[in-house]
Amino acid sequence: MPDPAPPRGSMLAPFRVRSFRFQYPADLCTSWAFEMEVLILGWYILVETGSVLLLTLFAALQYIGTLFAPVFGLVGDRIGHRTLLCMMRASYGAMAALLMALALTGTMQPTPVFVIATLCGLIRQSDLVMRNALIGETIPHEQLMGAMSLSRTTSDSARVIGALAGASLFAAFGIAPAYAGVTALYALSFLLTLGVAGRRPHPPAEATSPWRDILLASTYVWNTPLLLAAFLIALLVNFCAFPLTNGLLPFVASEVYGTDERGLSYLVASWAGGALLGSITLIRVGSYLPPARMMIVFCGAWYLALLVFAHAPTLPSAIAVLGFAGFVQSLSLVPLAVLMLREAAPQIRGRVMGMRMLAVYSLPFGLLAAGPLIKAWGFAATCTAYALLGLACTAAIAIRWRRELWR
Repeated sequence: MPDPAPPRGSMLAPFRVRSFRFQYPADLCTSWAFEMEVLILGWYILVETGSVLLLTLFAALQYIGTLFAPVFGLVGDRIGHRTLLCMMRASYGAMAALLMALALTGTMQPTPVFVIATLCGLIRQSDLVMRNALIGETIPHEQLMGAMSLSRTTSDSARVIGALAGASLFAAFGIAPAYAGVTALYALSFLLTLGVAGRRPHPPAEATSPWRDILLASTYVWNTPLLLAAFLIALLVNFCAFPLTNGLLPFVASEVYGTDERGLSYLVASWAGGALLGSITLIRVGSYLPPARMMIVFCGAWYLALLVFAHAPTLPSAIAVLGFAGFVQSLSLVPLAVLMLREAAPQIRGRVMGMRMLAVYSLPFGLLAAGPLIKAWGFAATCTAYALLGLACTAAIAIRWRRELWR
């Protein structure tokens, strides 16, 4: 249980909650493993196939499970978010161990990598749903911004450490030892998750259809202006912004700047380092700032940074711009998550956060559209078009719900 009245702006206040002391390192290990795995396999696919289209397809497969995030949220509401999270993390470890075995025996091929990536993608995207739901259950509301910012550092630091470690292990020792590290991280994450607390599940008062319960969450989001605005912002950034800095960075490193996997790791680490700095900033000052306005203003700044990134002439300048883009995206997306946790009713929190994850489903569409556009127009023109579209739509959302967002 948390100590009474912890300091509002204290960086360590969320750690007064015993459950968070287990959840934070468990989430950290999972995020590091995710990042190492995606980077290692993304580079493997690009090298083995030489196709940017197959690279974007592989990246898109990582997000296929977003369609089922509300279902995972419903299951978590019914059986407990902690129980479901333990089951999910055990499955990550099993699939990573299978890939490690293929690498050790010299039988790894792009086809089984795509199959396992698809299976993992069905589950992985709901990990964030369960993390956020557990934070909403165990952390007092006045500490939510700090706790969510700390939680965000797990994925941000993973993009720094995971990118550097994954690329370094892969380059120095090969794919099999690199995957042994990924498997070990998943195993440690599962053990730590066993120590996480959670409130009792919220079973329905009477037997209802799962689809009816998910429809209830959809209606709830649609009829709550702040939730709907936040959902649309999430939908937009996953289509227009994240494809440029997630799935396409191997192509940018290789084809735009002519560098190797180490150059790729510097790009990824810069983006993640900026995001980590943004999360740390929010830990200290976020609880004093209006989340809705932050979400809108810094989302606009994010698109402006991507416009500059589209025309960065050298690798060092691209690294610098990506660091700033990562910083402002944290200042937008962490308040977005806090806003949704505060507005969601406890008994349907898992489903509401699952609805938020549905917004990630636009990312594979953004990736798949980017492949042919880059082939036809080039990376700079495609990146510019995506950023301008994002800016225009963000302005439209801010105007449509200006009363709710600026109150």
